Amino acid sequence: MAAHSPKGPLRPIRFQRRALGPKDVAIKLHYCGICHSDIHTVRGDWGPIQYPQIVGHELAGEVVSVGSSVSKFRVGARVGVGCIVDSCRHCVECEAGHENYCLNGNTQTYGSRDKDGSITQGGYSTFVVVDEDFVINIPNVIDLSEAGPLLCAGITVYSPLRRWGISAGKKVAVVGLGGLGHMAVKLAKAMGAEVTVFTTSPEKIDDAKRFGAAHVVVSRDGADFSALRHRFDFALDTVPQRHDLNRFVPLLKRDATYCRVGVGKTVDTIDVGQMSLVLFRNAIAGSNTGGIRETQEMVDFCALNNIRPEIQKIPMTGIDEAWSKVVDKKARYRFVVEING
Repeated sequence: MAAHSPKGPLRPIRFQRRALGPKDVAIKLHYCGICHSDIHTVRGDWGPIQYPQIVGHELAGEVVSVGSSVSKFRVGARVGVGCIVDSCRHCVECEAGHENYCLNGNTQTYGSRDKDGSITQGGYSTFVVVDEDFVINIPNVIDLSEAGPLLCAGITVYSPLRRWGISAGKKVAVVGLGGLGHMAVKLAKAMGAEVTVFTTSPEKIDDAKRFGAAHVVVSRDGADFSALRHRFDFALDTVPQRHDLNRFVPLLKRDATYCRVGVGKTVDTIDVGQMSLVLFRNAIAGSNTGGIRETQEMVDFCALNNIRPEIQKIPMTGIDEAWSKVVDKKARYRFVVEING
């Protein structure tokens, strides 16, 4: 299902994947999660793209063929593919396992220039061909329908939680309870943290507690946060729209970090009062998905701790309607496309 313009409906197309290389695996896709990034990309919010474009970077399926030099996967393996399908492999970031920060620019699952010169096409499709080094093993205890969202939403929040040392006894604020936020709550809770959710949606209070939040704050304009000043060791902001960070930074303890992972339109900017940061030596940070080793680590952590995304399965013909619900904040909490549904 491809986008042919920024605003029009997705329509089926037939296209050719690249030929299977020595280190490639061919994957028959069964499911693909819907990320708001798919919508931003197609609508040109992050820059012009080349149409037709197939999006989707939360892929899950089964290996059906392998190249002559493949050693990590066999036919029949249950696998997934996230946001990245290649990188330079030799810069300091790649060598450290941070392909998501490749200094020479990684190859995204869709909308990037592939090794054969074509534009990469994503997971709203029946098959994909990917280098084995960028394929994730999906443990048998994880249903394939639940695997895809882990590879974007899951790793996007897992990576900063690990980077800033979230562990037992830490107090963590999660701002926003959507596709990313609900995974952040589950993961932080499993790491031993006491989680407080800030949401603008009162109807999500029960969900937040079910996911593991100890406290829920309805974050409406004018809400009084004074009782929470200097309470949190870390804050993870999953909200993609511009909002007032000056309300949240004073909630951090000394030396604590406020990390943003939600990205909306590129015209949005961050505006934080200098005094808010200086007074308690706080920091504003960002984080961008995760490398392949860390993504596999996250999937294995979810398998061990019985962490799964909250999903709603939809057929290929339901993508446009699902996109509308994502934009209207009605997803609960990740739509997953059944490729053959």
